[in-house]
Amino acid sequence: MKELEISAKTVEEATNLALEKLGIDREEAEVDILSEGSRAILGIGAKEAKVRVRVLKPTPPEENHRDNQESDVVSLAQNVLETILEKLGVTASVIFKTEAIIQDAREIPAPIVFDIEGEDLGILIGRRGQTLGCLQFITRRIVAQKIKASAPIIAVDVGGYKQRRYQTLKSLAQQLAEQVAINGSPFTLEPMPAHERRMIHLALADHHDVITESTGFGEARKVVILPKGQSISAITSLKDKNSNT
Repeated sequence: MKELEISAKTVEEATNLALEKLGIDREEAEVDILSEGSRAILGIGAKEAKVRVRVLKPTPPEENHRDNQESDVVSLAQNVLETILEKLGVTASVIFKTEAIIQDAREIPAPIVFDIEGEDLGILIGRRGQTLGCLQFITRRIVAQKIKASAPIIAVDVGGYKQRRYQTLKSLAQQLAEQVAINGSPFTLEPMPAHERRMIHLALADHHDVITESTGFGEARKVVILPKGQSISAITSLKDKNSNT
């Protein structure tokens, strides 16, 4: 999934939704505004904003230079993680991994993956992986600042937590998708952090009968599984129309 066109109420909302589905940060994407949309007049004629988001590919340097550069980033990122753990008073090992955390995630370029191993590391995971998400974000930012370049795609796991959580969410998503396909009615999941919403999007990205969209704001943001051909905005507009009649 290197390019995606998304419609939503605003350009910002459409862009954020596309970035979430692609699993990338804003600096890793090129955004084309296809339509800025327009507001409804007396409840009639509203048009959604539409954007096209492309994944930026770094210009490939010579092979040896690229390998050396990646090796330097790996060493730096590992050192940053170890320093953070030391400051937190956590005894653990930071292991560089050559395989993806989520095996069917199509990330371009492939992330640099670390798994933190040790005893009683639940404090690094937090509620629904929120602490782990913060640890990953901070590591990316510190590395980016040190190399004076855009933040590299660094994935951090703790004792294989993300892989286990993904398998759980993937199984749940597939079960709910079958229900939606049979009943023809959307299903809204409970609010989830961004990385878990992305797992749901990934799990159903190639499903023949359903699509996924995110709705809501902040901590209340959640994933909706819909039959193909439907959209949250269309359903909301229909509800608004019915409530005004």
